[in-house]
Amino acid sequence: MPVDLEAIHGIIEKHGYEESSIIAILQDIQSTVNYLPQKALREISKSMDIPLSRIYAIATFYKAFSLRPRGRHSIHVCLGTACHVRGGQRVLEYLERKLGVKSGQTTRDLMFTLERVNCLGACAMGPMMVVDQKYLGKVKIDKIESILKKYK
Repeated sequence: MPVDLEAIHGIIEKHGYEESSIIAILQDIQSTVNYLPQKALREISKSMDIPLSRIYAIATFYKAFSLRPRGRHSIHVCLGTACHVRGGQRVLEYLERKLGVKSGQTTRDLMFTLERVNCLGACAMGPMMVVDQKYLGKVKIDKIESILKKYK
C-alpha cells in the first residue's frame, strides 16, 4: 500500500509541527494507514527535523503502535489463568488454524490481526475474545466461524 505523503503532511500540519505532539501524530497516521510505514516515519523525521532514531524509539516503545501492516479487524484472545483454564488456549489454536496465522501476525488479505493477551479483566466470562473492542465471553469453538463471518 503506497503511503500518501500529502496526508502525512496534513497530519503533521494539523499538530502544528510540535515535537510534543509526536505521539498524537503517530496515532493519527496509524489510524489512517493502520500501521506506521517506514516512509511515513522518515517523512516525519525530515519534516519536523527530529532524528529518525527518536521517532523509532517512540514507535517501538508503545505496544499500541505497529511497524507492520495490521488487519482491518483485531482479535485478542485472553490467556489469563481463568480463560486458560476454561479453554482460551484452544480458542487461540483454533483461530490460528482457521486464519492461517500465529499469534502476533496478520492474515495475508489484511483482514485480521490475531493477538494473545494476558488478561481482559472479565475472568468470570472466560474464555474471552475481543474483536474490534467488542467483548465476547464464554467463547465456544463451534461459534467462532459465525463470529468471523460478521467481520468479513
